[in-house]
Amino acid sequence: MDSPLSLWAAALGLVNHFFFHKYEPASAQIPVILLALEPPALLSLVGGPLTFVRLLWTYFVFLATLGVSIALYRLSPFHPLAEYPGPAISKVTRLWDLYKALYGYKYLYHKELHDKYGPYVRVGPNEVSIIEAEAVTQTLNFGGLDKGRYYESGRNPNTPPTVACSIGAAHTAKRRVWNRSMTSAAIREYDPVLEKRAQQLVSCLRQQVGTVDFVHWIDLFAFDLMSDLAFGGGFEMMRDGRDNSRLGERIAGYMKAFFLPGQLPWIIPTLNLFPQMAKNLKEFNDFAENLAMKRMQSGAAGSGTTMDLWYHLSDEAGVEKVKPTLAAAAGDGKVGIIAASDTTASAMTCLVWSLCSNPDIYRRLQQEIDSVFVDGVEDCFDANKHEELHFLTACMNETLRLYPPVLSNGTRQIRLGQEGRIIGGKFIPEGTSVSTPAYSLHRNPDYFYPGPDQFLPQRWLPDSKFERHNLTAFIPFSLGAANCVGQRFAKREMLSVMSLLLKSFEFKFAPDFDAQAWPKTMQDYYVTLRQPMRVVLNAREGKHNV
Repeated sequence: MDSPLSLWAAALGLVNHFFFHKYEPASAQIPVILLALEPPALLSLVGGPLTFVRLLWTYFVFLATLGVSIALYRLSPFHPLAEYPGPAISKVTRLWDLYKALYGYKYLYHKELHDKYGPYVRVGPNEVSIIEAEAVTQTLNFGGLDKGRYYESGRNPNTPPTVACSIGAAHTAKRRVWNRSMTSAAIREYDPVLEKRAQQLVSCLRQQVGTVDFVHWIDLFAFDLMSDLAFGGGFEMMRDGRDNSRLGERIAGYMKAFFLPGQLPWIIPTLNLFPQMAKNLKEFNDFAENLAMKRMQSGAAGSGTTMDLWYHLSDEAGVEKVKPTLAAAAGDGKVGIIAASDTTASAMTCLVWSLCSNPDIYRRLQQEIDSVFVDGVEDCFDANKHEELHFLTACMNETLRLYPPVLSNGTRQIRLGQEGRIIGGKFIPEGTSVSTPAYSLHRNPDYFYPGPDQFLPQRWLPDSKFERHNLTAFIPFSLGAANCVGQRFAKREMLSVMSLLLKSFEFKFAPDFDAQAWPKTMQDYYVTLRQPMRVVLNAREGKHNV
């Protein structure tokens, strides 16, 4: 092939690298079009026969030069993140991280990277993963970094932003509404619904014979409770014994469509053009909007006896100066569906697994439950009694440490045009995304030692003698203005439901269940997808157990 054409094609590749480095594209459409058109244009300008072979060679030299130039720069000491260690493939491309995320095991991969490279790891060309406590606080807490473009990935461009993806004044306004929905007074309004659904769960479990899939039943409970809290009711999955609305499947499909493109934020606008991507997002958005419409048609405050979440999200009380639109309230209701039906269900499942795996701890917790609720299961919902559950609280905290509801977290970002920041004593330049994976942070021996990977709830007790127990490294509900608004209710729910279950049943693994392998089957798509957990339930004997 002639040398002038090769030289021009190589030069064109270098020019494109320089241009896109200086003017980073927000989406893939225009760059893809330019990359497709430039080689034919170059061939016509250089002259000579317009053959397929010459065109193919021009494409090859152009794209190869562009790719090699990008790779060399990202691996070079001239890159702004050159000082941060990490695997070469991650420095060159985000595609390797996407591959790990595709199967839901990115959180385990990042844990391996931190074990090898330390608290700061370069996990992408322009992304650093940090599990240093001071740096995590500076990233997530008030005055920290903005949410990255990752959070926009699950939003249909035609729908308003939710509390999860909004920033600045828009987030403050939405968060004000959410905060009203989770005050102590509001949570007391939810107590009768929680008690009813928890008692129904126990009743349904008593009717099962032999081995029970605890994940299945705790998910049905969470879905029914969510429908009552968020939209005034409508589901009866525990009654029917199945997910007859395919809600679990819908959430999983939606969250994959949210989580996976978030690994490559620049490709999100392009993927929204593909029917299947748009279908997954639209299906769940439509599902949430239909629930909102039914709730609106039922009248203010649902049944009239409780103030549900929708009461606050739609501002039925008329507190806000500007009333939220149906689309805006439904969007935040969608956030409620996912949060209320996944996080506590995941935590309670992992807690039961941990107790069954540690019989001595299980027996100690059972003794506390029996000593606090001496008059029977009716007291399991008494918030005053919950203050006496020191060991159960310790077990819950240890579960949240080892298996945080959001295993890897989203990214924060120092946007282009902003000044770089000193975080944890290290300089983070503009254009850098920062991830703070809770799974890796919580197992960092610098903050939890000994036994950072072991279930040791004793470390949370006041008389603990553990060498290291640093609460600044404990972020199961995140930090700052974007922390989990429902954490107070989540703790109340877990204390009530776990007290009731442990008072009512003896749990043990089914004989044919591979208990040791189960935790590593959890898949992270911002929500945690769990495989079946087969247990044998035996009703506890005693006059106070219902």
